[in-house]
This record gives sequence, C-alpha cells and structure tokens, in this order.
Amino acid sequence: MIIKEKLNKKKWYAIYTKSRAEKKVLERILEEGYEAYVPIIEQIRLWSDRKKKVKVVLIKSYVFVHVEQHLLNRILNIAGTVRVLTHLGKPAVIRDFEIENLKLLCKGGAKIDIVASLENIKVGDRIEVESGTLMGLKGRCVKIKGKKRVLVEIESLDNHLLVDIPAQYIKVIK
Repeated sequence: MIIKEKLNKKKWYAIYTKSRAEKKVLERILEEGYEAYVPIIEQIRLWSDRKKKVKVVLIKSYVFVHVEQHLLNRILNIAGTVRVLTHLGKPAVIRDFEIENLKLLCKGGAKIDIVASLENIKVGDRIEVESGTLMGLKGRCVKIKGKKRVLVEIESLDNHLLVDIPAQYIKVIK
C-alpha cells in the first residue's frame, strides 16, 4: 500500500518539445487538465530601428509537468512533445525547490544570463537571498568580474543561471 502511494505521487518532470514549441505545448497540456510550467522572462531585443520588450522562454525546448509518473505517456501523445528527460533510463524527477527557484527567478525581474558551462566559474559558498523580490532563492555565490552573483544550479536539467543580486541581500548558509 505504501509503495503504491509513492508511485502515485505527483512529481515534476521535464518534457522535451519540438523547437520553439514550448508555449504551444504548454497551452495544450493545460487544456488537457494537467499542471505544467514554462519559465518565461522579459528581455529587451534590439532591432536596427527600435528596442522592444519580448517574452522569451528561459530554458529552450522544455515544458515542466507536475504529474504522476504513469501519466507521462499520455502527455507524450500531445502534439509538439518529443520525449521525457531521463536519467539512468528512468524519467528524471525535477525537485520541487528547483521549480520554485525558476518561478522566483522569472517573477523577480532580475537580469538573467544563461551560462553554458561552469568551466570558467569558481563555485563558492551556498547562499540564500534573504530580502528583495528573490527572497528565498538558494544557490551558490560566485565572484565574476568583481560582482557578486548568485549561481542558481538546476542540477536535474544540467542548466545553470546567473542572477545579479546585491551583496547585502545574501546570507551564507551551511
């Protein structure tokens, strides 16, 4: 009985989508009645004649779904989905706090740079933001070009995000 309850518990999974189809796939998943999330941020894009604020997907080609594992095959039947992100042959579970971190980042209005690898980044202390719009965000403190930034690690997806945070908003956690 306890094993069955664990199997039926909702968890976050990453669904890989066709290129540039994240918003449409999100819409279709929500229409089917499932809980889903796509991290979207606003960026200023420059054209030769103007600047414009546009909403862009933070992690390309992924939609996050909060479902029981046995429902993943139904979600893969939705147009635009390709596959479930796996780890060691099983659907990779995205931890709840990682989705919460993404939601904090996207609603916080902070300047976000997407980092492809950590080769040039020295990881420091684990930190937590204790004030401001990103309060509660946890990550690692990194010193880059004299600025203190928070390196938010989304380990399950092998992605890393840099967020500018004033040093006075950060506390070291152990």
